[in-house]
Amino acid sequence: MGLLAWVIMGLAVWHFTIWLPDRFWGGIVGAFVGSIVGSIVIGLAIHGFSIPGTHTTHLITAIEGIPGSLIGMAVVYAEGIRRERAAGTHTPPPPPDGGRRRPQPAR
Repeated sequence: MGLLAWVIMGLAVWHFTIWLPDRFWGGIVGAFVGSIVGSIVIGLAIHGFSIPGTHTTHLITAIEGIPGSLIGMAVVYAEGIRRERAAGTHTPPPPPDGGRRRPQPAR
């Protein structure tokens, strides 16, 4: 049951990636895999590489999946940015004014 709680929490956190630029290695599927794998690995590490059973799973067990999910997605995001820069396809963010030219004052 603990594994199910970690996976569901990783899935819930993954849904928030729609507000991030799509620079994940493997796109949105890469973010999904990073979130799920991260939540499972960190959850297992917290519990000494054993899966909590039905009677030892509590709300805190699900919350333990959040840091792992964030770490997993951060790793996949960093790898995606690294690969973009290596391939030369990285585009810098637009300037604060949106790239519009401002009218020049008359002299």
